[in-house]
Amino acid sequence: MPQQFSVPQFIDAEDKIMGPITVRQFLILFVVALMSFITWKLADIALAGILIFLWLGIGLVFAFAKINGQVFHIFFLNFVKSRRRPALRVWRKDYAPQELKLYARVATRKIEGKPVTRKDIKRGRLSELSLMVNTGGAYNPEEYE
Repeated sequence: MPQQFSVPQFIDAEDKIMGPITVRQFLILFVVALMSFITWKLADIALAGILIFLWLGIGLVFAFAKINGQVFHIFFLNFVKSRRRPALRVWRKDYAPQELKLYARVATRKIEGKPVTRKDIKRGRLSELSLMVNTGGAYNPEEYE
């Protein structure tokens, strides 16, 4: 008989240390309190009040806010990463006229001894369309027929 193992449930739930506050939230609030104390000691009262209010607002958002089920600091890091390196990659290759003529001959090749016509293509004009996209519209299949 095979051994049976108990599988832990809720492995993504964070451990709570004081009531509803998790370790991550406690550390964020501790850092905010430390920064607020340093600001209070180093700045005058008006500037300290503004900065402490700012620190508390940012700290509360990072500690307690969730966006689409993600804690805010993970969402924020993903946002910064996507701003610095977008996922969309565009390849633009410039074709010489000789290459266009070569590709036109390949695109209009004969299959099984008979020329390819528009009626014979069942799956669409994928090679012609991809060539038009790759050349930025410089290749037009009607010109080469």
